[in-house]
Amino acid sequence: MKPVRPKTIVFITGAFVSNDCWQEWQAYFQQKGYTTLAPAWPHKGAPADVLRNRQPDAQIASNRLAELTNYYAQIVEQLPEKPILIGHSIGGLMVQLLLQRGLGAAGIAIHSVPPQGIFTFKLSFLKAGWKALGFFTSTKESYLMSFKDWQYAFTNGMPVEQQKTAYHQFAIPESKLIVRDTITSAAHVDFSKPHAPLLLTAGSTDHTIPASLNYDNYLKYQHADSVTDYKEFKGRNHFVLGQPTWKEDADYILSWLNKTLPQTEMPPRFMKINHE
Repeated sequence: MKPVRPKTIVFITGAFVSNDCWQEWQAYFQQKGYTTLAPAWPHKGAPADVLRNRQPDAQIASNRLAELTNYYAQIVEQLPEKPILIGHSIGGLMVQLLLQRGLGAAGIAIHSVPPQGIFTFKLSFLKAGWKALGFFTSTKESYLMSFKDWQYAFTNGMPVEQQKTAYHQFAIPESKLIVRDTITSAAHVDFSKPHAPLLLTAGSTDHTIPASLNYDNYLKYQHADSVTDYKEFKGRNHFVLGQPTWKEDADYILSWLNKTLPQTEMPPRFMKINHE
């Protein structure tokens, strides 16, 4: 009997945004028969407006990539089946890190922050990320992106009213240390190791993670017997999860999962998962 296709998806949120950014994605995949969960990062479970009012936040400022990856690993390990992992930005990086631990049945890294050693000197990348690194400022205080910086780093190309709505719904303070950790060994991926199927997606207008950086990330994978795929979408910025085109991306991902993972030979197990 062939393996049963997993019916659980763990959505992994990126930096600077609330996990509420996955709500439409969760509803979409739940309608397709999946059980989904999108856990908030530690200290980030409150609504976006509440977290912004706490700025600066020392607890959020203390978050580190290694501990955050372990946090998601513990969530995944407690599930009754090995799930599909879908992450955005730093969440995409964590998908890659978790797959190399063998913790996912498949992974989708949406506009992934690249692992250690992959870099670009493209101006948009440097401009979008410089302030978040917080050099010459206290790492004991969290960083909140201004609306002007949000317009450049996340929602470039969108109407101003959509940019404002997105900012007030989703923008939250961030740890400067976790951004710095993405260029350290905490973000190391062994590209020669076998891994579960992985799809990396990119956006042609993303200032924060240019498509060329995602493509370089894709090209690093070397294991011939492991599935690694790449897709660039036209007109996607870093707010890809909330752009009007999000459903096209979700449709592509669902099609890729249906094509890549084994077909189910028995009724899927449905389960209710609550995670605060």
